[in-house]
Amino acid sequence: MIKFFRRIRQSLLTENKIGQYLKYAIGEILLVVIGILIALQINNWNEVKKTEVKIKNSLVALRND
Repeated sequence: MIKFFRRIRQSLLTENKIGQYLKYAIGEILLVVIGILIALQINNWNEVKKTEVKIKNSLVALRND
């Protein structure tokens, strides 16, 4: 996959297609940002899930006492 993107980048630069290269670069940056945002969202879901489990355990402990 990396070779594929490297080939595209090199061919655009050797053919002096700077406009297309900039579009490619912006697209690649957007893909990375989207991936980071998805990872953050998954992390937030996991943190909420952990917090809910702690709350449930605390309530069970209170009820047992």
